[in-house]
Amino acid sequence: MNRQPVADDTGQRYLLLKRSGESSLVRNADTGERTHLPNDRLEPVEGASTVGTILTGVPEDLQTLVTAVHDDRSLALLVELDTEGPMAVRELLSAYDFCESDLHGLLAELQAAGLIAETTVTGERGYETTDEATSALEHLRE
Repeated sequence: MNRQPVADDTGQRYLLLKRSGESSLVRNADTGERTHLPNDRLEPVEGASTVGTILTGVPEDLQTLVTAVHDDRSLALLVELDTEGPMAVRELLSAYDFCESDLHGLLAELQAAGLIAETTVTGERGYETTDEATSALEHLRE
């Protein structure tokens, strides 16, 4: 059986894990708690994806961070920007062992994901983390 998003008669969403004669084993999309509920209290959720339902309990900003950051170096750069505040591109190039094209590619990816924003640092082009990135990093640090 494919896992399917369902909701009970109160609107609470679940992921259907196993259906039997009169009840189904479901997992609460918010808490991850498993329970059995009567089949007559469950309805499929139209238009809801299984992946979206599974990720309900994961904060959206953390999902963005996890999908946008591809390796340790990019995560370290994001943490450094968040911890130290805005940094000029020149400073980033001298502080890390990125070649210029790799750094610019990484900065473009992080900016496209909404995790960093361009700013001016002592008269030079630089970058700072967005509120979304700061919030996501706080989740990681917990």
